[in-house]
Amino acid sequence: MKLAARIARIKPSETLAITAKTNALRAQGRDVIGFGAGEPDCDTPVNIKNAAIKAIEGGFTKYTPVSGTDELKDAIVAKLKQDNSLDYKRSQIVVSCGAKHTLYNLAQALFEEGDEVIIPSPYWVSYPDIVVLAGASPVYVTTEEKDGFKMKPQQLSSAISERTRAVIINSPSNPTGAAYSPEELKSLAKVLLDKDILVITDDIYEKIFYAGFSFANIASAEERIKDKTIVVNGVSKTYAMTGWRIGYAACSEEIASAMNKIQSQSTSNPTSIAQKAALEAISGDQSAVPQMVNEFSKRRDFIVGALNDIDGIKCFSPEGAFYVFPNVSGVYGRAFQGKKIMNSAELIDFLLDEANVAAVPGAAFGSDDHIRLSYATSMKNIEEGIKRIKKAVSKLG
Repeated sequence: MKLAARIARIKPSETLAITAKTNALRAQGRDVIGFGAGEPDCDTPVNIKNAAIKAIEGGFTKYTPVSGTDELKDAIVAKLKQDNSLDYKRSQIVVSCGAKHTLYNLAQALFEEGDEVIIPSPYWVSYPDIVVLAGASPVYVTTEEKDGFKMKPQQLSSAISERTRAVIINSPSNPTGAAYSPEELKSLAKVLLDKDILVITDDIYEKIFYAGFSFANIASAEERIKDKTIVVNGVSKTYAMTGWRIGYAACSEEIASAMNKIQSQSTSNPTSIAQKAALEAISGDQSAVPQMVNEFSKRRDFIVGALNDIDGIKCFSPEGAFYVFPNVSGVYGRAFQGKKIMNSAELIDFLLDEANVAAVPGAAFGSDDHIRLSYATSMKNIEEGIKRIKKAVSKLG
């Protein structure tokens, strides 16, 4: 069978593949500890689930407007004003089936053959493929661990060409957990102010940050770039609602209209019931969020310290999200039973085979010297998993 050429130009999501493999091995009876899944291990808060149940019982199970209900859009507008000091109208909000769907719609609306999109590396695995599916080309800016995995203004400036259409900023970041300060964002904005280049700010980990850091996105840090900025966010990470699939964009009316048109011919509206749940998540009781973040903070402190205690591994301490991205290149060249480990994929295979630990190779995020572990799992699993990793690495000679 002949498939479309675009299929050959993209890769399956490595993070979803690792999660599926972990679940399959567990089904076979393997005691696998999974550090792959990028989703909170706690349950969706009760008030949010109750809002969905009420929607079902009330018969709110039909089509809604393609880009979301007015009441959910109004709640998003209020949230952006309160949390981010950003003013939008209802007509500038598009609700989609998760933040990934939002980004896909954006790419389809904005990019085409010949366009370039700047993506700081390490990057979330789906950014490049979403750009490629729109016919455009990713342009990578390699960030350094010594710089906190953050793109510098001069790097951004050097990456810009006459074909540059947009730049994507994810802060706090998946996979590194790095986050930009308002001052750093202002410096990046200064590079873009006089250029016809859009900024896509992926704020999905906005609420998950730790002591010493205060969240800002580029539009709230520098108001003069707001009209060129598309804010992308959702409820998946903050409210443990990954399966509910609600994300949104705040942007110009022109871009919002284009996204609405694309969505009308693909998914139609996001699930009506999930929209009611998202409304409660955004505008209802927020007490579960700091409790979750406090738990993540404890896990971060433990896993960073424990990884740094393993010979050959160095781990950056993230400012937000719930991932660590340790540098494991110090174990490359070592061997187990005559087989050398030379890259992140081989190390991941070794850890799965020898330690029953699943993580994601850094190559999937643009850095083969690293691996990604999600600490959105129990402290018990983290402690046992790191113990297994340390024991397995000690066998490499």
